[in-house]
Amino acid sequence: MSVASGECVAILGHSGSGKSTLLNLIAGLDRPSSGSVTVDGTRVDRLGEAGSAKYRRASIGMIFQFFHLLDDLTVLDNVMVPARLAGMGKGEAKRRAVELLGSLGIDRHAGAYPQRLSGGQRQRVAVARALMNKPALLLADEPTGALDSNSAEGVRRLLLDLNSEGQTILLVTHDAQLAASTAHRTIELVDGAVERDVVNDCGGAGPAARTPLTRPTGAVG
Repeated sequence: MSVASGECVAILGHSGSGKSTLLNLIAGLDRPSSGSVTVDGTRVDRLGEAGSAKYRRASIGMIFQFFHLLDDLTVLDNVMVPARLAGMGKGEAKRRAVELLGSLGIDRHAGAYPQRLSGGQRQRVAVARALMNKPALLLADEPTGALDSNSAEGVRRLLLDLNSEGQTILLVTHDAQLAASTAHRTIELVDGAVERDVVNDCGGAGPAARTPLTRPTGAVG
């Protein structure tokens, strides 16, 4: 399978189909038993531990179902964490974080702690954190799974907006309707293999020239 720069692709499948394994391979957390994984020109499967960590900081943003925010840090500090780990100066990191929070409409909560926010607001904080280092690829793992319908719709529209601005997104979900209404394509996994790869009628902005994300020679298990 491959994903173009600027494309939004949904990965659909039942529990145990290989969705989490695929994300771990792309993020450099696991190694494929065969084949290769290439993201933004980097052969991820060839990276060592230090190289994988550097690659994730520079090229990957991740959004999770349950946010994974640090409750003892303010919203602003949570968003700044990836940049500080990457060596960005505190002043520059703060300016970038404030800019992101403003663009996502939650800058008024910069000094609040995550537990004081709604689920939708916390997910927006998580999106800001994921975008902090301007990643080539945004991995969204069930980003609406823990949200009520109104908050979920807000996150869906946010993903559409990000994609329309050129952000490449790989969305993992159990929700076929979310996949069809958000992504350009839906790839269905069954038992670790690509079963279907279909173009959706709706979705975000048109993709740019195709570049490889993953090029497996066999099924991912």
